[in-house]
Amino acid sequence: MIDRSKILEILDGYDLDDPMIGVVASHSALDTCDGAVEEGFRTLAICQKGREKTYAKYFRTNRVNGEVVTGVVDEVRILNRFTDLIRGEQQDALLSKSVLFVPNRSFTSYCGIDSVEDEFEVPLLGSRNLLRSEERGEEQDYYWILEKAGLPFPETVEPEDIDELVMVKLPHAVKTLERGFFTAASSEEYREKSDRLLEQGVIDQDGLDLARIERYVIGPVFNLDLFYSPILDQIELLGIDWRFESSLDGHVRLPAPQQLTLNDAQISPEYTVCGHNSATLRESLLEKAFDLAEKYVEATKEHYSPGIIGPFCLQTCVDKDLNFSIYDVAPRIGGGTNVHMAVGHPYGNALWRTRMSTGRRLMREVGIALEEDALDKIVT
Repeated sequence: MIDRSKILEILDGYDLDDPMIGVVASHSALDTCDGAVEEGFRTLAICQKGREKTYAKYFRTNRVNGEVVTGVVDEVRILNRFTDLIRGEQQDALLSKSVLFVPNRSFTSYCGIDSVEDEFEVPLLGSRNLLRSEERGEEQDYYWILEKAGLPFPETVEPEDIDELVMVKLPHAVKTLERGFFTAASSEEYREKSDRLLEQGVIDQDGLDLARIERYVIGPVFNLDLFYSPILDQIELLGIDWRFESSLDGHVRLPAPQQLTLNDAQISPEYTVCGHNSATLRESLLEKAFDLAEKYVEATKEHYSPGIIGPFCLQTCVDKDLNFSIYDVAPRIGGGTNVHMAVGHPYGNALWRTRMSTGRRLMREVGIALEEDALDKIVT
């Protein structure tokens, strides 16, 4: 892990009168860039060749006398592969522009968590040492933190003990950034489905051997888009989103008799996230949501000093008794925050009395840090 003191030394060489906000052009990059523009910062999108048009053409900024008229992306840097970002000359280019970099899931997935921790010397806005906790199967992954925090999450089940509905969590064998998840309600169904998915090449044996099998929580999904400010020592609920998943959402729109007619290639839904929508919680549940956030923040401070910085997402289900279970944790900007890009979200807006998305809230924190000479509190 790059020592934080080295990052702060690099920061001393920055032109903090005109820093630039950098991000890998995928995942939640538009929300990040939109928030940066709203708060008066210039933006830099790191694109992969062949995937750059969204950022280089359709959302490119048009400035008149320095003021943005349209768009959110000021500058585009196109690389042959996202992994080239780790190369020394690419980092030097970012450092020369005084880039503050926002880590998203695409950044850690494409560039590799080892490289992010040990080689990427551009100051990150957020918690560098917590990003590895998202890698399921690591000794101290997010389940470890949840357990230390005393937070609720679905209990694990062994294959031979399956006697109720479970979710089997493992990576997709072909779509490397996606899921090969499937459900089963008995040991026999688990074996039948895993054999079929292995034969179809959706999953592989290595993934199955390392799969996590959890009790399935029956209830709606709420991704809590949260924020912790080390400067203000304040936890904020900015918004809530939920996912559209393909081909799962196509399956659930079919009547049960029609589902039973699907062939072997169609019968098992896949859980590929392809979009998000916005949601709110009934107000009597909000205090429970904040309690989850408080316990998570305190656990990260204790076990991953300095703890979580800025945006994070607790992905939850709510059962029939209105109890939360956390099934995933993103220790960085969430994947669904584009739903409140530009318009904000009822919770963030109510707190800040303006349109406040996750991207804008992070950039507001940068502005506060610059005003108070406290940037060292939010970079790693």
